[in-house]
Amino acid sequence: MNGPWDVWSDCTPGCAGHALPRIPATGVARRFTVFAHRVRRALTDGGRMADPVRLRAHAGGLLDALGIRLDGPGEGPGTLTSGGGTGTLLVVNHISWLDIPALLAVEPVTLLAKREVGGWPVVGGLARRAGTHFIDRTSPRGLPGAIGDLAELLASGRSVAVFPQATTWCTAEQGTFRRATFQAALDAGAPVRPVTIEYTQRELPSTVAAFCGEDTFLGSLRRVLAARALTIRVTAHPVLTTSGGEPGLDRRELAARAARAVLGGRSPAAAPVRGAAVRHVAAASVRDAPAHV
Repeated sequence: MNGPWDVWSDCTPGCAGHALPRIPATGVARRFTVFAHRVRRALTDGGRMADPVRLRAHAGGLLDALGIRLDGPGEGPGTLTSGGGTGTLLVVNHISWLDIPALLAVEPVTLLAKREVGGWPVVGGLARRAGTHFIDRTSPRGLPGAIGDLAELLASGRSVAVFPQATTWCTAEQGTFRRATFQAALDAGAPVRPVTIEYTQRELPSTVAAFCGEDTFLGSLRRVLAARALTIRVTAHPVLTTSGGEPGLDRRELAARAARAVLGGRSPAAAPVRGAAVRHVAAASVRDAPAHV
């Protein structure tokens, strides 16, 4: 538990499973060797890894090493962001640690992540070198400042990706969106780009990459290394504008529109709050919990 506003899902490591037979052990060993090499190369790049061209190359290289195919809307500047005077707030469903290299391989943007991610094996080092902004979810008093910082980033022209479900789910149709980060887009007059990430194996829906509950990075990595024909599909939905002064457009409505786009048109049900001691907290406070990776 990371803080009083934590959200939990019904998904557990037991949700993760292969849709196709695993590849042979020799193939797993080869993938691991290449993956470890690519990780070392990325980490030794140091601060240079934040360069958009290098960052995209490293992210794509990690996916290639794992035998993962990326099916996205293209690559390069403007693929996910909308351009203009401000940055774009990318709001993305959250399934796996692989969501991060998948996004960065399409178009490198700044990531907003919970502080604990910085200490994760492999992912933490890469996230720090990629210029990720970390927030402390154990301190509700820090929420206004975090949202203010995010608004400043967007106003300066930096595009930022957030995962507003506040936890991971094993498929792309579950969960609900926290509202706080949408206020930053409204404050900065920044467009919002809903993005859906899905995992398949030869067009079959797959949960093998799901990183949920008490799962460990090494456990998840072992499953991914053995996955046959794993594809990550990144779908960019139409941009939601915030700068037109639309009457009634507040963070509640903006989050609802984004959730409908990302979650396939479903009306998302509220995710439960972890811990009986905080169940009495007003629903609005829970919905305003900051997004995390």
